[in-house]
Amino acid sequence: MKISKLVILIGMIAVALFLVLPNLSWAADDGAATYKTKCAMCHGADLAGKPAAKIPSLVSGDAKTASDADLTDMIANGGKDKKTTHAFANKGVSPDQVQALVSYIRSAQK
Repeated sequence: MKISKLVILIGMIAVALFLVLPNLSWAADDGAATYKTKCAMCHGADLAGKPAAKIPSLVSGDAKTASDADLTDMIANGGKDKKTTHAFANKGVSPDQVQALVSYIRSAQK
């Protein structure tokens, strides 16, 4: 009898973890770390960009109005202009990291 209760308890814990863990989001932390290593050197730690160097702000009105798809394309492929400095998909940045970056940028824009 005790073994069956233990098996049921373990099963319930496993189901609870299965349901809860995918909903926990570490994307903001991953996005912040990726931003710090890949983007901050140009766009700045505060995402404000460098206007004198024509590096755009990621918290400006233009960036806020860009769609997530546009931001994703800019980060992964260099956007419409195919900027090689932004083609991070060719530089080892995974699609999940790109999405985490977009989430991080969106959270910083609020």
